Amino acid sequence: MLYKLIFAAALLVPLPSAAQSAAIDAARSTVTVRVYKTGLFSALAHNHIIKAPIASGSVDPQQRIVSLTFNAADLKLVDTEGSESDHQEIEATMKGPTVLNVAQFPTIGFQSKKVGVANADSYQVTGDLKLHGVTREITIAVVLSGGVYKGSARLKQTDFGITPVKVAGGTVRVKDEIDVAFEIVTR
Repeated sequence: MLYKLIFAAALLVPLPSAAQSAAIDAARSTVTVRVYKTGLFSALAHNHIIKAPIASGSVDPQQRIVSLTFNAADLKLVDTEGSESDHQEIEATMKGPTVLNVAQFPTIGFQSKKVGVANADSYQVTGDLKLHGVTREITIAVVLSGGVYKGSARLKQTDFGITPVKVAGGTVRVKDEIDVAFEIVTR
């Protein structure tokens, strides 16, 4: 008889809803890559700002899973310095075989493996970043503020098999380290 009462009581208690994965709002989310200059004549060059639109992705706060995909061909140089033809040449080099090689490696992806909670609105997200055909584990500090996930990471191009660009006999070079900042909004 007791088991029947427990069973009946269990039916009256609402079950927690299944974890809901929220799609990323690509139109309101931003990923910005900053590439820096170095070298003897670097004063004649400038740093670069690249926007990386998100092709697809989701965040599941209950299961603590994050998934992001970018189409490498959609990366856009948004520098304010230099001419339009300079921008086109830089973007062609970035997408070409010597840097990202988007023909061979059309997507960039991130898949979380672990999300640790630092406090109510701060997380340590560890996952695999696949870039240029190379997968590396990275950890990113992420803050949730006003419904927006924000964070940044410093990456080395050489860790992903990319040789930083050199011009003018190497007197102007791109630094190996790049900064990636993001603001992710879910729908």
